[in-house]
Amino acid sequence: MKKTFIALLVVCVIGLLYINYRSIQGDIDFQAEVKVREDAVKARLIEIRKAQEQYKFQHGGVYCNTLSELIEFVKDGRIPIVYREGELSDEQREAGLTDVIAAQIVNGGDAAAIAANGLQDFRFDTTWVSLIDSLYGPGFDAEQLKYIPYAEGDSFELSTFYGPNRSETIIYVMECCAPDTAFLKNLGSAGQRLIDNRDKTARDFQKYPGLKIGVLDIDRWNNNAGNWEE
Repeated sequence: MKKTFIALLVVCVIGLLYINYRSIQGDIDFQAEVKVREDAVKARLIEIRKAQEQYKFQHGGVYCNTLSELIEFVKDGRIPIVYREGELSDEQREAGLTDVIAAQIVNGGDAAAIAANGLQDFRFDTTWVSLIDSLYGPGFDAEQLKYIPYAEGDSFELSTFYGPNRSETIIYVMECCAPDTAFLKNLGSAGQRLIDNRDKTARDFQKYPGLKIGVLDIDRWNNNAGNWEE
């Protein structure tokens, strides 16, 4: 009888240890899955930021208003690559030469003019190359910029705004968001608890319940940083 009791006790202890192990391991696996999803969303937001900053550079400081238009820009756009060899001296600049004027003289091929301006070793050329290859590499699927990873087809929320800040300077800002409810879906009861807890914390501290880049407040422009980078 005593041996039987001890054997049952051992079985119970092993069972409790196993349950405890599974609980701990389950929490570790859950946190790992959350991190995988968050990292994927952050990476996609950074890709969108690259595209928006290049769009702004090529469109007079204005951000793209829609993801569909931004995707077409990425697909068809080109990016300038500047090749420079040599530098203009202070004397040359004081004489009225600029990089553009010097490049025009050199590209004109007039040996006398090149020598007269001391531009024998000067080169300044701009080559336009594929934007998508330059920013992301060959084979990048621009259509995926629209979709939040793990969100089963849900799209990022893109907004733009411009207006005068406190110093009366016109500021263009943009914001691109992925709510927790999109990329943390289908993680069971633990996932729902995490979503609810994050939502409460966000409301308490007036934060966004999810991951995003940029901010629509022109007086709090953050250089399009992600809210995980601040």
